[in-house]
Amino acid sequence: MPKTDYLNDPRAPKANSLVVAVTVFVQDDVGRVLLIRRSDNRLWALPGGAQDLGESTAQAARREVEEETGLHVELTGVSGIYSDPGHVIAYDDGEVRQELAICLRARPIGGALRTSDESSEVKWVEPETIEELPIHPSMLLRIRHGLKDDTPYLG
Repeated sequence: MPKTDYLNDPRAPKANSLVVAVTVFVQDDVGRVLLIRRSDNRLWALPGGAQDLGESTAQAARREVEEETGLHVELTGVSGIYSDPGHVIAYDDGEVRQELAICLRARPIGGALRTSDESSEVKWVEPETIEELPIHPSMLLRIRHGLKDDTPYLG
């Protein structure tokens, strides 16, 4: 389902749903960041997605990382909480969502990198090269906060 992200864009459609979502900032032992190239918009992003009914935020985070990357992770903390009403995501089915996104920190503990229906590429990226990739500003903000490794962002 193709999507378009809008950030503080006066031409953005009005949100018609609020969705709880997770993103996961995964770093390996040498400091590289796990990124996926999303199949729906071709942009690079942290793994993540909507939390399903009947699962906890932690379960959703581990599930999304495994589904999109093939890796198993151990969650280690909270990087930030993102709820900016100026960031909306429009889907081709008419849904326009505002997300309450919780970004968790994690480290890999198993599995093997692979793509999925949601990720056309998966790779470890050196922090100094991240900004060279096509990444939506809302996702880049989460990555920058993850790289700071300090007090969780609340916004």
